[in-house]
Amino acid sequence: MTQARLALMMFLEYFIWGVWFVTMGTYLGQALHFTDSHIGLAYGATAIGALVSPFFIGIVADRWFASERLLAALHLIGAAVMWLVSQQTAFATFYPLLILYALCYMPTLSLTNSIAFHHLKESSSFPYVRVLGSIGWIAAGILVGKSLHADALVLPMQICAAASLLMAVYALFLPHTPPKAARGKFSLRDALGLDALQLLKKRDFLIFVIGSFLLCIPLQFYYTFANPFLNEIKVPEAAFIQTFGQMSEVFFMLLLAYLLRRFGIKVIMLVGMMAWALRYFAFANGNAGSAMWLIYAGILLHGVCYDFFFVGGQVYTDQRAGETIRAAAQGLINFVTNGLGYFVGAFVSGAIVNRYAVGNPGCGDAAAAAHECLQVTHDWHAIWPIPAAAALAIFVVFGLVFRPSTVRLTGSNAPER
Repeated sequence: MTQARLALMMFLEYFIWGVWFVTMGTYLGQALHFTDSHIGLAYGATAIGALVSPFFIGIVADRWFASERLLAALHLIGAAVMWLVSQQTAFATFYPLLILYALCYMPTLSLTNSIAFHHLKESSSFPYVRVLGSIGWIAAGILVGKSLHADALVLPMQICAAASLLMAVYALFLPHTPPKAARGKFSLRDALGLDALQLLKKRDFLIFVIGSFLLCIPLQFYYTFANPFLNEIKVPEAAFIQTFGQMSEVFFMLLLAYLLRRFGIKVIMLVGMMAWALRYFAFANGNAGSAMWLIYAGILLHGVCYDFFFVGGQVYTDQRAGETIRAAAQGLINFVTNGLGYFVGAFVSGAIVNRYAVGNPGCGDAAAAAHECLQVTHDWHAIWPIPAAAALAIFVVFGLVFRPSTVRLTGSNAPER
């Protein structure tokens, strides 16, 4: 019963994220006519949230509040803020509110993991709870892309606000999870996870961290501009089709433990990096007609792209850190990838896509508002090879210099997303 309640928590947590995040770029570009640079900045809001989240969890959440109550409060505030975000039409007001929402939402990712691990008898059963998060993301894509056809509408953000309110109520009925460090002596060093920095003295871990940061820069092209790209080339039900990526993620996540034991961490991570380059090359040569199979291939590669590099990297981090600084080490990787890497990637992707934007003089404001035409189009055949080449270069260098220590996957070190 407890495991089912935790699984539903994960479903709602990732439904809330997936329902607005995938299609926001299309909505901002086609409905609000924001520039590509503005769209890139908007997707960088979650990176700002990820940068702040480890400190918030370490200083506030672990010491003073029960996790389920804090989860409820953050989602309640987030519901109100996202509703305000959905009412904005100017970037000057939209962007600060979106950052505020990200500051509410991103800590809840760690809180849901913490609640789950606290109440599971065996940590090895976590993937079976977490996989409901991927299913929640898939459900969001089906709802927005196939049922509502709302890729270019504000409706996904309003659904997010409603789902956040539901999650706030549901969180109050989750098992009680007291603050972990309430009775301990406060240490700013422990709260900020600074002990994990000692891992950077190890050459292999330092290379891993640098490689993870660099790879996240070209990766942001997918998260920010894949949905606008698919809608621009007139792929039907784009948000729904993108859920195929999460479906493949579920499949490869279940295979990952075996593959890590069979091939080792370096091979798995290199295959993940290569998959990102192949995905972008597929997008560069695909279209909504005879080459639609390349679009499908690029999307279906998501399971390899994400699971092999990021989940495999979390396993590697866990093994290199050991029990004493495990949480701090995972926080460091999250800070470097979901924070710094994606924040820089948001700037870079927005600037590059904007450089290849072409105005459509035959599409007036009225026609664009009715979605009869696009005021701005892009040379995607020129855009996608740029992140592809960057990912390929990182793959080559990483393969030459990365010499990992042996990583053995055990039941207690099963991967988490």
